Amino acid sequence: MAPSVLVQMGEQIDETARKASRAASAVADALEDGVGAARRAAKHGAHVATEFLDDTKKRVRRHPIETVVATFAAGIAAGAAIGLMIRRRQL
Repeated sequence: MAPSVLVQMGEQIDETARKASRAASAVADALEDGVGAARRAAKHGAHVATEFLDDTKKRVRRHPIETVVATFAAGIAAGAAIGLMIRRRQL
């Protein structure tokens, strides 16, 4: 009876090892797919950022005065917002 228990235990261990191997393979495949998706997203993000920068350069060349006025207004607004936040914090 002892040899048959050992045989069954060995078979169970083999089956568990096969299942673990399949699970590890599935995890490795999922990880590889995730890395590929992250690389594609990074490439796409870089392309979009480059395109945005090129568009911005073109707009600045076409409308330099409006760009300076808009930048000045954004700076004033940011300064006012920061000033308000500092005053509220001191109260």
